[in-house]
Amino acid sequence: MPLWSVSRWSLVLLAFVTVSLAACVRREPPPNAEKRFVGSEKCASCHQDVYNRWKDTLMAKVIQDPAKHPEAIVADFSTPNPLVTFRKEDIAFTYGSKWKQRYFTKRGDDYYVFPAQWDVRAKTWRRYFVENGTDWWAVHYPPDQMQRPTGPLCDGCHSVNYDIKTKTVTEWNVGCEKCHGPGSLHVDFPVASTIVNPTKLDAVRADDVCLQCHSQGQPRTKPLDGVYYDWPVGFKPGDRLSDVWALEEHDLGKETFTHWPDGTAHKNRMQGNDYVQSQMSLKGVRCYACHDVHGTPNEADLRVSGDGVCLQCHGPQVQPGPRGTIEQHTQHKATSTGSRCVACHMPAIERTVGNVNVRSHTFKFISPVTTKRLGVPNPCTTCHTDRMPDWAIDALKRWPTTSPWRVAE
Repeated sequence: MPLWSVSRWSLVLLAFVTVSLAACVRREPPPNAEKRFVGSEKCASCHQDVYNRWKDTLMAKVIQDPAKHPEAIVADFSTPNPLVTFRKEDIAFTYGSKWKQRYFTKRGDDYYVFPAQWDVRAKTWRRYFVENGTDWWAVHYPPDQMQRPTGPLCDGCHSVNYDIKTKTVTEWNVGCEKCHGPGSLHVDFPVASTIVNPTKLDAVRADDVCLQCHSQGQPRTKPLDGVYYDWPVGFKPGDRLSDVWALEEHDLGKETFTHWPDGTAHKNRMQGNDYVQSQMSLKGVRCYACHDVHGTPNEADLRVSGDGVCLQCHGPQVQPGPRGTIEQHTQHKATSTGSRCVACHMPAIERTVGNVNVRSHTFKFISPVTTKRLGVPNPCTTCHTDRMPDWAIDALKRWPTTSPWRVAE
């Protein structure tokens, strides 16, 4: 082969390699590049599997437009009910679908919640109205649902990038950027440094991503421009939530709207209030260790189903224990409800609607002694409803592997 031909092909090969290597270079954005919210659909092209799983989660369906998704309405509108003063056609958005469903209507550039909600479990209508003496913000708004807009009271947690000045959102629902921050730079420069990854944050900031909505609190600055907000305005993933948000205080020994007398949360959406006082949090276990909000086939988007998520770290062969068999630890048959980890360590004592309760997140065992002293429900008589606390105290004293000083005194 002529020398000039070899040289020519060498140059072609060199050019090809150079272009290929250039395409593989991890480009970084220019300094101080602006970060904008772009919506979850922009994430799908590179994260298709995660996006597809997320689309089927409750996070992705908190708010739904019945004009586009008529099946989203789960309530019974066929039977007349004096609480229901509106029609399906009046509904701009549905909110929720697991425990309760509320209905938004739009007036001007604001949304408002109709004064009736559907109890999904009981399949019945219930009144919806926040009374004075319950949520802190109620005294700052007229006692009329049509004068309590969802923007300052709800939408900051049920959307991405709610703008308090324009009352607009980048997207409704808990989208990718609610947890990962604005994504425009990551779309243009898809490297790790251009997006917030909660698993790479320090322990406090990682859990703050969840606590921004899964906690009961008040803004540190209120009102803002004369408006009282019930969500942490200005917070973005990677920030410290405590800079703008104060968790609701509790008075030990006193039952309030938000807390039981021992400090355990009293109502729904207070997982964070519970969690920050737990040994789990103290030992460095993060929310994402148990939950994958991108979606799993398991209840509550647990990473592993049932007790499996607990037994990853707790078992006779690992340091946290417990020692022995499940039956030795629980004094219940291994296959019974009483041997489920959550039965004793996450009792359903936090009210959400009607008689429906959700599980606590302190992970502590609430002794029946605490019930007698403070009135806090305990898991023993919550399950054995025909028994009294004294019965449970006597039984616990006879458990062979459990100190009576911890659970029955």
